[in-house]
Amino acid sequence: MDLLTNEAEEIIAHQEIIMQLRNRIEEILKNYRPVMNGEIYLSGEDMCRLLHISKRTLQQYRDDNILPFIQIGGKIIYKESDILTILEQNYIVNKTGLR
Repeated sequence: MDLLTNEAEEIIAHQEIIMQLRNRIEEILKNYRPVMNGEIYLSGEDMCRLLHISKRTLQQYRDDNILPFIQIGGKIIYKESDILTILEQNYIVNKTGLR
């Protein structure tokens, strides 16, 4: 029976696989959004990233009633379906006839 140490090739290969799996899991969790009753809720940070806007602009959109939101205590979240509806309603087709 061979003694396996941290320097053994077999152990090093297993450690590399474990690190790759760990990195992949962290990547998945970073982008994971839980579903509640079939609805995905987005944070303010998610919204800023999705719309390519600043936090201040996002607040202005809330103040101007452009974007619907849910506020529970100090936490504000957005229903993904509401945001997609707003984007569809405000879609402007190119009217110049260019293709």
